[in-house]
Amino acid sequence: MIPRYSRPEMVAIWTPESRFRIWFEIEAHALDAMAALGVVPVEAAQRVWEADRAAGAFDVARIDAIEAETKHDVIAFLTHVSERTGPEARFLHQGMTSSDVLDTCLAVQLSRAADLLIADVDALLAVLERRAFEHKRTPTIGRSHGIHAEPVTFGLKLAQAHAEFQRGRARLVTARAEIATCAISGAVGTFANIDPRVEAYVAEKMGLVPEPVSTQVIPRDRHAMFFAILGVIASSVERLAIEVRHLQRTEVLEAEEYFSPGQKGSSAMPHKRNPVLTENLTGLARLVRAAVTPAMENVALWHERDISHSSVERGIGPDATITLDFALARLTGVMDKLLVYPERMRKNLDRMGGLVHSQRVLLALTQAGVSREDAYRLVQRNAMKVWESDGALSLLDLLKADPEVTAALGPAEIEEKFDLDYHFRQVDTIFDRVFGRHG
Repeated sequence: MIPRYSRPEMVAIWTPESRFRIWFEIEAHALDAMAALGVVPVEAAQRVWEADRAAGAFDVARIDAIEAETKHDVIAFLTHVSERTGPEARFLHQGMTSSDVLDTCLAVQLSRAADLLIADVDALLAVLERRAFEHKRTPTIGRSHGIHAEPVTFGLKLAQAHAEFQRGRARLVTARAEIATCAISGAVGTFANIDPRVEAYVAEKMGLVPEPVSTQVIPRDRHAMFFAILGVIASSVERLAIEVRHLQRTEVLEAEEYFSPGQKGSSAMPHKRNPVLTENLTGLARLVRAAVTPAMENVALWHERDISHSSVERGIGPDATITLDFALARLTGVMDKLLVYPERMRKNLDRMGGLVHSQRVLLALTQAGVSREDAYRLVQRNAMKVWESDGALSLLDLLKADPEVTAALGPAEIEEKFDLDYHFRQVDTIFDRVFGRHG
């Protein structure tokens, strides 16, 4: 992933240095377990650790040079370890196959990436909760099909986003558990040349659990689920980003991204303040979701294994996690500094002459004995006059002047149906559901 959309802590998980360090730990812990079982000399296991401490970081360029000749990354790595260690290195990789190292390493990397992503979601949830309570009672218009519907509060919009990311967090925790398995089972996964206790030991040391049946590779349905959940979370990012983008439109302008001193919106038009961050988030969400289909296609491997999945995962593993990490952090920043304009929200709410209260009048007419069909007709014919006047006319005034309406409802009864606070009676109930408290 390009540096522009990357954060150092997540990038570090996917560097060659990090990958080779994990490979070494898998091999060295397996050697410890084999030494404890009497399969290899204890002194050999000790020597491998001592030589590693003395040698320090792995020489990535040297490993690459060996791989250029061997055409095999794990063999190249083991050859380099042998150069650093000496004769005792011959006991490494006893009864193991390359997938034992590669798949277990990927499980470690994805688990660590998931931990960072969970922390990212937690940070976002904290900001959404704070802003939701800040605007719990800020009236705004709810829209369906992009058209004014009925009043809501801006806090409710943010509470909805919070609830969605709560679900995303729970799924991410599940995804982490799904992916955190270890396979040290040898060729075709039968443990023919290595004791299952070695796998259990390595799993414990690496923070994983043994894969029940590894068939030489860890089954890719696990990875498919992991990337699918990343895709869902990316879609949640996009949903909130699109809401901000719509609210920032000039015709709406109920909220907008923070515009910092010295920031420029356009190379041509000095007046522009564009929603560039949330537009960027929409694009980043597409990149994360682009990993989902290849991950699904990786499930169907030939027989006990093939490597058609390998090239895919070398790309989507770092790309999807690095991109989502960046996107979550960016969204958190956007929502933390989001500029909210309650006066504009109220102006937009009122601009269509009270049409947003039409349902309450409809229901009141039915409760007064008017059939639903007639009630709908009476309210709609007045509402359409307001609509066609672009809010210049008042629905309340028209209804009070309509004899068929006033035959069923008195003026005071009609006016009561235009009480804005009526729509917010259950805000506390919804906040209790989302946050466990309504403040």
